[in-house]
Amino acid sequence: MTTVYTKPECMQCDRTQAQLTKHRIPFGTRDVTTDPQALRYITDQLGYRQAPVVVTDDGQHWSGYRPDKIKQLAASRHAPDAAESAAAGPTTTGAHVDG
Repeated sequence: MTTVYTKPECMQCDRTQAQLTKHRIPFGTRDVTTDPQALRYITDQLGYRQAPVVVTDDGQHWSGYRPDKIKQLAASRHAPDAAESAAAGPTTTGAHVDG
């Protein structure tokens, strides 16, 4: 699950969470003002100094309000896997016509 490292009264944090919700990306939050372990993780391990910090399932991470990154994440989550598409067989488009 995607994690948003956030803090209170943070407009960029709120907007990031709103965009993740809009794109139906499941996420959890950790408040870096009350969770010292979360603060150490984003500062010491990831090197960030501002919230929000977003960390995805596949290890991507960024800081700040990044609607471009959220759109990329949404596209990658909602795009069918190439293997799944091939297994499903060919598809057609257009109106359904009864034989």
